[in-house]
Amino acid sequence: MKQGIHPDYHPVVFLDSSTGFKFLSGSTKTSSETVEWEDGNEYPLVRVEISSDSHPFYTGKQKFTQADGRVDRFNKKYGFTK
Repeated sequence: MKQGIHPDYHPVVFLDSSTGFKFLSGSTKTSSETVEWEDGNEYPLVRVEISSDSHPFYTGKQKFTQADGRVDRFNKKYGFTK
């Protein structure tokens, strides 16, 4: 690897803002906030809005915001009934 052109890669704690879930991972992201991890060391804290703990794909709690499909909207618009 070429020296001096790559960002610093270090351990960072990510915090899911919606669930409070924390995990330690390597990243180039930096933060002025720090948190003490389970091993007793302090790591930078990066807040994220969505993680695998809160994302509907991983939790299985998917929301279907649009109940009507294309066929239903067509039938509603042009008056066809089933």
